[in-house]
Order: sequence, then C-alpha cells, then structure tokens
Amino acid sequence: MTTLHEFKLPAIDGAVTDLATLRGKAVLVVNVASRCGYTPQYAGLQKLQAELGPRGFTVLGVPANEFGAQEPGTDGEIQSFCETNYGVTFPMLGKIVVKGPGQHPLYQWLTSAAAPAGDVKWNFEKFLINGRGEVVGRFGSGVAPESAELRSAIEAALG
Repeated sequence: MTTLHEFKLPAIDGAVTDLATLRGKAVLVVNVASRCGYTPQYAGLQKLQAELGPRGFTVLGVPANEFGAQEPGTDGEIQSFCETNYGVTFPMLGKIVVKGPGQHPLYQWLTSAAAPAGDVKWNFEKFLINGRGEVVGRFGSGVAPESAELRSAIEAALG
C-alpha cells in the first residue's frame, strides 16, 4: 500500500470503512484506548474535529489494546464510552492490532511511511495524512491535540 486511501477496514459499528472516501481530506489517525492516562485527549481530538471538520479535516480513531491492555472492551463498549464521555463524532474503526504479531496492514504502512519510522510506542500516537493520502507527520502520545505543534501541522496539511 502506498496511500491511506487504499485501505478498507471494519468500522466500530461493524460496517466497512473505505478510506478512499477520505481522499482530499487531512486525516489524523490516532490509536486510542479508554483506560489510559492519555484518554482525556479524546476531548481535544473532538474539538479539532468540530473546528476543522468543515475545512476538510477528520480525526480517525483506531482502538487498540497493545499497550497495558488499556482497551479491553468490545467495539460496542468502546463506541458507547466515546460517545457518552466525550461526545465523539469523528469516525472510529473497529479494534485492531497496531504493534507486534498480527499488526494490521494499516499500521505496517503508517509506521514504515512516517518519519521517524518504527513501532507505535503507546496509546494516542498520531499520524497526520494529507489529502493525497500520504503520511506528512508523526506525533507522540505526549503531543496534545491542542498543541501549537500539531495544530500548525494540520493547518499546513489543509493547505
């Protein structure tokens, strides 16, 4: 795979998400977890979605349980948690493996196409994708959604 737009994955509601529908949008792909110290970042991610969505931006939440087993729930439980606690409206994929044995091809691509390349280190790591589906930024878990560093990179990706 060479762009984000070539992937199709299960959505959190069981439907198929064809990432080709995101062509032309700046996308922030984030591996998320419901029981992590970074879980409150959902609020900042939702704020980015609300503010920048109308300009062609979307967050794409990717539940994963590889780090401290901090996402043990089913897709339905995760969806309910996100909607109830954070009012999440951005697209959420079904839970996948983002690191190690069974790593999903999406994360094989993201972690090799990003600079720096390499495994995801923890929950709430962020990959910024431009409208052509190319990885243009990678941000660690400690980079908050409201940070100037992330915001300026998203603005650049939006053009």
